[in-house]
Amino acid sequence: MSTFALYLQAHQIRKNNQPENDQMATYDYVDHVIYPAFCFKASPTHFAWVKMSVADVHRLQKPRSFEGQRIYFYKNHPIRFVTIAGLIVSKTEVYRRTILTIDDSSGAIIEVIVPHSSDPQHQPSSSTKQTESSQSKPNTNGNTEQESQDFTLDAKDTNPKSGLGIIQHVHVSTTDQLIIDISDLVPGTMVRVKGTLSSYRGMIQLNMERFHILQDTNAEMVFLDERLQFFVEVLSSPWVLSDEEVEILRREGEDGDLRAAEERSKAQMRVKRRAEREEKDAKHILRRYKHEEREREKEAVVCREEGERIMREILERKRVKRAHGENSESP
Repeated sequence: MSTFALYLQAHQIRKNNQPENDQMATYDYVDHVIYPAFCFKASPTHFAWVKMSVADVHRLQKPRSFEGQRIYFYKNHPIRFVTIAGLIVSKTEVYRRTILTIDDSSGAIIEVIVPHSSDPQHQPSSSTKQTESSQSKPNTNGNTEQESQDFTLDAKDTNPKSGLGIIQHVHVSTTDQLIIDISDLVPGTMVRVKGTLSSYRGMIQLNMERFHILQDTNAEMVFLDERLQFFVEVLSSPWVLSDEEVEILRREGEDGDLRAAEERSKAQMRVKRRAEREEKDAKHILRRYKHEEREREKEAVVCREEGERIMREILERKRVKRAHGENSESP
C-alpha cells in the first residue's frame, strides 16, 4: 500500500474516531476494555518502540488505576516507548535539563527532555560510541526495519566552556544514563527521537533515550510510511483478547508470581544458610584460636622452664670449670 493510500486511510480512521468539535480530544475508554497488567506481554505495543505522531502522543490517556506508572494508553493499547520524527523548532536550557521542542506537522508540538548528567565523573571526551538497536530495544512486533543507526554519542567538546563562554553541559539518556551528544540538535534539524513518556502540568513530554538525525526528506517519508502503517494495522482498532487468552495469561501470571515467590524464598533460605554457616565457621575459628592460644601458653611455659634449666646447667659447668682451674694453679 502506498504512503498516500495509508495517509487517506489513517485520516478517515481519525475522522471517524474524533469528535467533530475537538480534533485534539482524547479517546473515551467506555467502549474499550483496559486489560490487567498480566496481559500486557501479549500486547503489540507494550514492549515496542511505537511510532506515533505528536498529535497522537497527546491523545494518550492514563486510567486512575495506573497513576504513578509510566504507562499510557491509546484506546486500550498500553504504551511505554514512543518514536517520533519532526523538526526541532526550539532548544531551551533550564536547570538540570535541556528542552527540545519538536514539530512533526501533525497539528501539535511536543517537548523532549534531555537531562544533564549529575555524575561528576562524566567529563566530555572525544570518543564516539555506537549503540546497536538490538541492545535494550523493545520488540518491534515483527517489524524488520534495521535501526542500527540509532545512537548515543559521547560529548565531543573537551572544553567545559565553548568559545562564546556558554557552558556545554554533559547530557545523558533518561533511563540508561548513557552520555549523549546533542550539540548537532539545533533548531531547523530534522530528527527521529526515541523516548519514554511522562507528564508535566498535564502535558505529555518525551524523555530522550536515543536519537537519529534524518539527513533528507526520503528518510522522513520512510518513517512516515512506517508510522501510518502501524497506525492503520494496530492503533486504529482496540486491542482485543478472548476470555480464553485472558485466562491463559492470568494463569501464566500467577505461575510467574509463584515462581518469583519461590525464587525469593530460595534466595532468603540461601542467605539464611550462608549466615548460619558463617556464624558456625566463626565459632569454630574462635574455638580453634582459643585452643591454640592455650597450647601456645603451655609451650611457652615449657620453653621457659627448659631454658632456665639449660642456663642453670651452663652456669654450673662454668662454675665447676672455674673451680677446677683454680685448683690446678695452686702449689
